[in-house]
Amino acid sequence: MIAERILGSFCKPAAEVEYDDPTDAAALTRRKVPVHPLENLRREFANLEELVGNREVLDFGCGFGDQAAALATEFAARVTGLDTHAGLLAAARQRYGHLASFTSCLGCETYDVIISQDAMEHVDEPRLALNAMAAALRPGGLILLTFGPPWWAPYGAHMRYFCPIPWLQLWFSEKTVMAVRARYRHDGARRYEEVEGGLNKLSLRTFERIVHTSGLRLIECRYVAVKNMQFLTKVPLIRELATVVVTAVLARPRLLS
Repeated sequence: MIAERILGSFCKPAAEVEYDDPTDAAALTRRKVPVHPLENLRREFANLEELVGNREVLDFGCGFGDQAAALATEFAARVTGLDTHAGLLAAARQRYGHLASFTSCLGCETYDVIISQDAMEHVDEPRLALNAMAAALRPGGLILLTFGPPWWAPYGAHMRYFCPIPWLQLWFSEKTVMAVRARYRHDGARRYEEVEGGLNKLSLRTFERIVHTSGLRLIECRYVAVKNMQFLTKVPLIRELATVVVTAVLARPRLLS
């Protein structure tokens, strides 16, 4: 209780934290897109149009569908959005069903390019997710993967919407964080894995191991450090605490079974 009171003293009043129920598709369709849907992708992949233009693209973890629709509109890509959240898919279909298709599971289809933005830290099993992407990728195809923050980053706990303390997951126990979070979200979550969207505690070390064992060819991997202090991404242990964005380009070898 003492830890809860201490943490709570640093948090925003509950009345100041807005929230839309993600299971309410009607509420989601009223959501405004605050920035251009492709802004982050363009920043991370300078040749985005060259990579996805006129190709079969899978948007892995498409969420509201904004990005999938923008890829289809701006680059004439044939886009399928994938997400497991029923409310998000309902909103995506209602808003963008005329521009892209949306599904909750991978079938037998394969793709030239798979895009995964801000999804890897949320999926239940990152290794299985990357393997599923590899299986859905055509020989010679590419995975454009970017996510952040990873687990040990300053805001890797994804609780910044109500608490400004960096490295919250280090200073307070999971039990304490979840107890305080319950003032803002009433979903009954008691573990990070149970919060809306899920958090799998993906570290840089684990991500690198997953990529290494995936059978995919790593073409490029970049880390962005807090306050752009890039030298910190080269320092053992410290890099886990300082890296806020991970970006990688992976290819399926033409002979990969």
